[in-house]
Amino acid sequence: MERYFETLRSGFRDAGHDVRLLTSTAGTAAGDTADYRALGSNSTAAQVALQLVNPFAYARIKSVLREFRPELAVVGMIEQHLSPIALFALEDVPTILSIGDYKPICPIHSKFLPTEEICEVPAGLVCWKNGCTGLAEWLRDRPRYSLLRAAFARADHVLACSSWLQRALREEGLETEALLLPAAHVSPSYVRTPGAQPVFVFVGRLSREKGAHTLIRAFARTRGTMPDAQLRIVGDGEQRPPLEQLVASLGLDRAVVFLGALSLPEVERELGSAWASVAPSLWAEPLGLVAVEAVIRGVPVIASARGGLAEVVEHGRSGLLFPNGDELALAGCLEQIGSGRAFGDRVLAAGVVESARRRHDIERHVARLEQLHREIRSRRTRDERRMSSGTL
Repeated sequence: MERYFETLRSGFRDAGHDVRLLTSTAGTAAGDTADYRALGSNSTAAQVALQLVNPFAYARIKSVLREFRPELAVVGMIEQHLSPIALFALEDVPTILSIGDYKPICPIHSKFLPTEEICEVPAGLVCWKNGCTGLAEWLRDRPRYSLLRAAFARADHVLACSSWLQRALREEGLETEALLLPAAHVSPSYVRTPGAQPVFVFVGRLSREKGAHTLIRAFARTRGTMPDAQLRIVGDGEQRPPLEQLVASLGLDRAVVFLGALSLPEVERELGSAWASVAPSLWAEPLGLVAVEAVIRGVPVIASARGGLAEVVEHGRSGLLFPNGDELALAGCLEQIGSGRAFGDRVLAAGVVESARRRHDIERHVARLEQLHREIRSRRTRDERRMSSGTL
């Protein structure tokens, strides 16, 4: 979602708009380029209060409104750091709320159980009983989620990043419009040059639900048929130390490389030489922007089938899909591409790439937001006229 808001800022500016970005201090602040920042924290203790009501965010937004009066506010990720109070601080500014994960209906954002199964039931007391949250956290979330629902009602329009997420939110009583996230334009310097030996790239946060451990074990299964293959892991997170231990225990030290977090141009270089990008998420990924970024660069994607990734990857055309968490099936997909049985030239068809670029085009995305803004203003004008005439 940070990548999305950075891309959106560029898209709005390219369309001729004056746009400012306000973020929490808990993230990267858009690579230190955010125009405004409000205090946030990754500390669990601090989040107990700040995720419910963040007075620093409220005050910061109020001060920004005195300096810069926007005609439209696009808001996202408030549940994590700025808190739902951010929407109330915007007063009467037309507001579009963008939802990128399950946080409005799941206290841990992923609907992914400690048993590494996808959660199939609505949030409630079951979140504590299943071990997803502690009792104190569950009790704290009661007023928090009441405030979240009120914030949803405050927004003029709510967007979900995929049809999959839209359906999940609707099942919990939250109506949204599905609007696919845009991807940053491919760099003019990008070159697709797959190497002579199989190279697979994982790009993402190294957290449990992303499935990097399943990928490493599946990759180990292919060593007999692809002894020269390499797996390059881009990203960082709390799971990196155990993943490095897993690689060592499987004797894959020379075949698996941990690259840490990289910039988008650096990721492009990795994708340029890859035979495939692998998105082995165990959870039902709401969309999977890393898959979008690979496909629009002509790179086949191996992805888990349940979730928004299936809206990005078309089996046999832009990549291969396998059941979430199925290590054997994932190994089979790696071998299909490594042997050349699938995507033998390692490059996606031009029509497939162009179709993905159109679906995730930033200009198209900005145009839809502009249209929604016009609709919001028109609706508010009609409502004001009805109120003034006493017919509302």
